[in-house]
Amino acid sequence: MSTMVSIQDINPNKAIQQVSEGLEGSIETPEWTKFVKTGHGKRNRPEQKNWYVTRVASILRKIYINGPIGTSKLKKAYSHKKNRGHKPERTTIASGKIIRTALQQLEKAGLVKQVEKGVHKGRVVTPKGMSFLSKIGKK
Repeated sequence: MSTMVSIQDINPNKAIQQVSEGLEGSIETPEWTKFVKTGHGKRNRPEQKNWYVTRVASILRKIYINGPIGTSKLKKAYSHKKNRGHKPERTTIASGKIIRTALQQLEKAGLVKQVEKGVHKGRVVTPKGMSFLSKIGKK
């Protein structure tokens, strides 16, 4: 009897790596990603060449796990500490532009859609996205 392995059961780093490899053709990296930081608390831009596709894969995984989720919660999920010199660090939220464009591209690819469940509004994974992630889980 084979057990169904979901994307939650895999090591998150491996899962995001595999999802980003699967998304390579369907997600196009915007031109501005060469120059942008991931939040105002960061000093430099990301060093990896394909950091944007990796972020999109991570966002897709978070949407799968956390159910209807919007940009506000995702900005908090990707927050980081800002180094303020000798003053205490403060948490700063991530860039909303990166998250919004990633969500728009995932919607365009048909992997997520907007829903309203009672008072909760946000995006959830579509059946096409579920099958895509389950194929990743089987690898």
